[in-house]
Amino acid sequence: MKSLSVSSSQNIKVDKKVIHSLVAKLSKNLKFKLESLNINFVNAEYLLNLNKDYLNHDFNTDIITFNYTGSNNFLDGELFISVDEAIKNSMKFKVTIDSELIRLVIHGILHLLGYDDETKPEKKKMKVKENLLTELFDKEYKNLIIEYDY
Repeated sequence: MKSLSVSSSQNIKVDKKVIHSLVAKLSKNLKFKLESLNINFVNAEYLLNLNKDYLNHDFNTDIITFNYTGSNNFLDGELFISVDEAIKNSMKFKVTIDSELIRLVIHGILHLLGYDDETKPEKKKMKVKENLLTELFDKEYKNLIIEYDY
């Protein structure tokens, strides 16, 4: 997918081919097209600074999504995923890091498609879709993180 860019911080190496394949399958499943999508794998400190600077939130989070278009089927945006928080979540919920990263990519794309998690009903609807897609793709994609220096 030429309109998809995957990047990571210096101490994080991600298998970009796996991410490209996942996004291509999500595109078919969710029926969206990409104008431009940047997926950035970063550390917790980087994401905390983004959270403070752009959202005025002074706390760690696992993902921040920036939507640059109003369209819910022609995506233009960026996902910033904290690998540190993904590792914590994977241990907390007893899932693999790959599964957690897949869930976060799906979560960000769902936000770009118009799903929200601000209210309980919205959060429930989004979580059901997120869980369904994570389960669908979890067994197929492994070894997303090639190398990570803590």
